[in-house]
Amino acid sequence: MAVRGYVLIESEVGKAKMVRSSLADFTYQGTRVLNVDTVTGPFDVIMLLEADDLDTLGNAITEAIQQEAGVQRTTTCLSVTLH
Repeated sequence: MAVRGYVLIESEVGKAKMVRSSLADFTYQGTRVLNVDTVTGPFDVIMLLEADDLDTLGNAITEAIQQEAGVQRTTTCLSVTLH
């Protein structure tokens, strides 16, 4: 079962557009980028990421997204489907 997470990203000052651009082309095995937006407020970029499982999602964030140039900090909110 796939999991989705909203990755809320704080970028270095003046780097939000660059971060959004690089994450639009983001690839990590077992994940799919569903959306990436530059936003206003406490975060600079919000990315909706889908992964095959929770471990893959977490690894994509810590091993790849947090390593992108201009990314300062991430907060992840898991998407929950209520029935």
